Amino acid sequence: MSNEFIKIKNLSQSFEGTDVPILENINLTINEGEFVAILGPSGSGKSTLLRLITGLIQPTDGEILFEGEKVDAVNPYASVVFQNFALYPWLSVVENVELGLKARGFPNDYSREKAVELIDLIGLDGFEDAYPKELSGGMKQRVGFARALAVQPKLLCMDEPFSALDFLTAENLRTELIELWTDKKMPIKSIILVTHGIEEAVLMADRIVILSKKPASIIADIKVNLPYPRNRKSQEFEKIVDNIYKVFTRGKAEDKDKDDEKEIKNEEIKIDEDESFKKPVLIPNAFIGVMSGLLELIYDNNGWMDIYQLGRDLMMELDALLPNIEGIELLKFAEVKEGDIFITDLGKKFVEGDTDESKEIFRNQILDLSTFKVILNVLNNKKNKTMKREFFEELLMHYFSEYDSAQLMDIVIDWGRYAEIFNYDYDTEELYIETEEE
Repeated sequence: MSNEFIKIKNLSQSFEGTDVPILENINLTINEGEFVAILGPSGSGKSTLLRLITGLIQPTDGEILFEGEKVDAVNPYASVVFQNFALYPWLSVVENVELGLKARGFPNDYSREKAVELIDLIGLDGFEDAYPKELSGGMKQRVGFARALAVQPKLLCMDEPFSALDFLTAENLRTELIELWTDKKMPIKSIILVTHGIEEAVLMADRIVILSKKPASIIADIKVNLPYPRNRKSQEFEKIVDNIYKVFTRGKAEDKDKDDEKEIKNEEIKIDEDESFKKPVLIPNAFIGVMSGLLELIYDNNGWMDIYQLGRDLMMELDALLPNIEGIELLKFAEVKEGDIFITDLGKKFVEGDTDESKEIFRNQILDLSTFKVILNVLNNKKNKTMKREFFEELLMHYFSEYDSAQLMDIVIDWGRYAEIFNYDYDTEELYIETEEE
């Protein structure tokens, strides 16, 4: 358990087209015998980190050592199980499983014998000659596991392998994988699981590494000292899950905007000099209907709720729940403290008001956000009060990635239209402020 297996040193990763790194100064050691889960907000670079570890991509800075050797190409001792099954539809189950073995030059007889052995191990005996189209989602993922194990990897990597499955199928597969791991039926030294499910991480891993928002760094490294099989309803299990929610909310609350060192240079648009310019804030991917519903639930529960309990009651995973909580906190409708969320007086007024009153409160709050100030400043400086969405996306790309800028504009348009501070024409893809004549 103490043998150093993977060592990540000063790892950073950027992609072409953005100055904002997705990973920044990652330092991590994984020992033999460890089952490590990587948790983080959506878009934090979890899958990117997994691809760097397996050598599928190379880091911008830093290095990764595998058993003491630098990873500078695809790691032949690592296998990956993906979310989308990635099976070849024209190959049978046994042909999909033996594919990796044949690619490595093993004899046909050995490849077939090994593939059949693994198909039996993962519970698909009798389906050797079936094709992917004849299999359920759970059966397809079992084939994915068998194919990954066929080459006898030292490292098994899983990128959200259960997220596309129904609850019962996913639960069965998790249980079976844990049994294979704990019974040492696989020649694997370590497992790395990328997941957005906190409960899934606590259920399976003995160590959980938590990433912050972009640029992602490690904000927590938590040991899970619970025996297998684990009981979701035990106090110890719930305590660990609750603690992880606290880590996420603290990490979010501690995020501060870095000093802006860039200037927007565009001769077409003049920004008001009277108002000091502030960097646009990255508004979370939060939806008005969901935020309103969360506020009503909190309001009806004496004004506060445990975030873990809230997510469990709504059956919402971290990636869906956290952005909406960040949204209502950004609007000052609620406050998060140590894993609990409390409605503010302003949030109560929003819930208690009629439609027009709630809209007015919402409008006043977003008008105080720098992102909306920039957009309204631009629109008000145009004679026709109209500007292409593309312009704003390019403007935001001075500060955020192309993907984040596009997603941010979707939310800006949703919030802005609800608050009636501007409108949007989906045919021309233009934001505009209606004039008195209109």
